[in-house]
Amino acid sequence: MNFLYRLFKVDRDSRQGAIVVTSVLGIIINILISLGKIIIGSITNSIAILSEGANNATDALTSVMALIGAKLAGKHPTKKHPFGYGRIEYLTSLVISSLIVITGLSFLKDSLNHIVHEDEIEVSFLSLAIVAMTAVIKFILGTYTIKTGKRVDSSSLVGVGSECKNDSFASLITIVSSLVYILFGLNLDGYAGIIISILIIKAGLENLGETVSDLLGESGNRELAFKVYKDIRDCKVVINAADMKLHNYGPDRYSGTCNVEIDHKLTIEETYYYLHELQLDIMHKYNIVMVFGIYAVDYTSDDSIRMRTQIADFIKSHEHVMSYHALYVNEKESRLYVDLTVDYDLKDWDGLRKQFTEYMNQLYPRYEIELVIETDFV
Repeated sequence: MNFLYRLFKVDRDSRQGAIVVTSVLGIIINILISLGKIIIGSITNSIAILSEGANNATDALTSVMALIGAKLAGKHPTKKHPFGYGRIEYLTSLVISSLIVITGLSFLKDSLNHIVHEDEIEVSFLSLAIVAMTAVIKFILGTYTIKTGKRVDSSSLVGVGSECKNDSFASLITIVSSLVYILFGLNLDGYAGIIISILIIKAGLENLGETVSDLLGESGNRELAFKVYKDIRDCKVVINAADMKLHNYGPDRYSGTCNVEIDHKLTIEETYYYLHELQLDIMHKYNIVMVFGIYAVDYTSDDSIRMRTQIADFIKSHEHVMSYHALYVNEKESRLYVDLTVDYDLKDWDGLRKQFTEYMNQLYPRYEIELVIETDFV
């Protein structure tokens, strides 16, 4: 492994280095296994073993795609792409998943033809022993690749690793069907090929769905968001934080926005100093370019405390309302501003708006209620 890190001139502790070396390792192993299985499958006329061999060749190609994606994603930002090229990894993962599905469909067709034409096969315990050995190697490789992929947050590596583990299970099916043929003369090779094909297609579709979800923009990394929220709320001048949005420009690159509640008595200079330090801290710890919006709030006056208690009572009686923030009273214009955060099970937003407005108007008839209803973004 150290030789590969030196050969490709990548940092052992870097994300790109881990992806590059793991991909190269997968390419080497898959090519060797593929050649072995194609030779055995050709000699024995086993469609199941041939399918596995061709699938291993596809695995080598997917590792090449993962390697290319990691290299391209590591390019420096440019004027045209100021956030860098991290999302290329999603595109390569999309190609990898598509190749896996296409390969599975091709094997499925061959397996059906094998059943229709009832082709004879010739297998031996030696060939099965070789297949079993490659299955163990693929299982170990798959486990290692998935572990590395999760550690460095690489959907491409996770996809490649999942396919490797599926190959080991497919080999088990091939071995069982071949033993049945040797012992009982019952040719289940085509049916084994169908099962293997389905496993391949299933793995490809699952990874394809995850990648498409990343490209469309799914709910952000909650574990990361909770860590960032904690750091923001621990800031000396921040009373509360809400409305965080993390925009993904690659597995380890984000830009973010978050609204923070600040005591309305603080000066701009005091607020700026602490928020600027917080921005730098978040950048260094999480590689997130964070921008803050500010709510100036009153948390100490008797009127504010009473109003917050009343809003909290309303929330307790409505199961789909999670919290509130951004409470602000404009005395000059007689307006009361507040945001309610709701869960995704709430369907009748208009009904909630009417209930809350009527509730607050009974308590504060002279104020016009400016309510914003929203969900958590991460």
